[in-house]
Amino acid sequence: MDFDSHVSGTVAAAVALVNAVTPGLRGGRPADVPARTALVEAVTTAMQAATSQPLPPLPPADAERLVGWAGRLRDVIEHVEAGRVDEACTLLNDVLADSRAVPVLARHDGEPWHLHFHRPDASQADSWAASLATGLAVVLGNPSVDRLGVCRAEACDRVYVDVSRNGTRRFCSTACQNRVKAAAYRRRRSEVGGLS
Repeated sequence: MDFDSHVSGTVAAAVALVNAVTPGLRGGRPADVPARTALVEAVTTAMQAATSQPLPPLPPADAERLVGWAGRLRDVIEHVEAGRVDEACTLLNDVLADSRAVPVLARHDGEPWHLHFHRPDASQADSWAASLATGLAVVLGNPSVDRLGVCRAEACDRVYVDVSRNGTRRFCSTACQNRVKAAAYRRRRSEVGGLS
């Protein structure tokens, strides 16, 4: 499922940012907010998902500000996963308003005119927040809203966007999918062994 290259990139970046900087569980282990230097690297790497160009590291203050935006985007995706799309849309509308998302045609760095979703004078954190929220808004305003989800593996709460053709993804990663399959196999083996 490809919404379009720009929207798909921003949605991938939103998921990557949420997974990189929000606390919770990742594959059975705690996922903490990275420390200052690691945070800049994690945020910059996550944002790289939205562009084919290398990105310079974000200023530390912008990286820290994006942690707050990521928490709000996580709330949106968790509401979608729980089937509360109306609430997810309300929350996302608040993010769009707070980040002052606005469509703007821009031309820079020798590129042709193209669409941005943020004010030209926005900070890097706010411009990314506006773009990521707009990408998620395209998904929420689309019949494919169920392509957003939270990993269903035990002890993992990382989010994902399902871009597969059949839309059956339920895990954030192959590692989590394999953990669930291995646990189910062990459970079946112990049940069979217990019957002897």
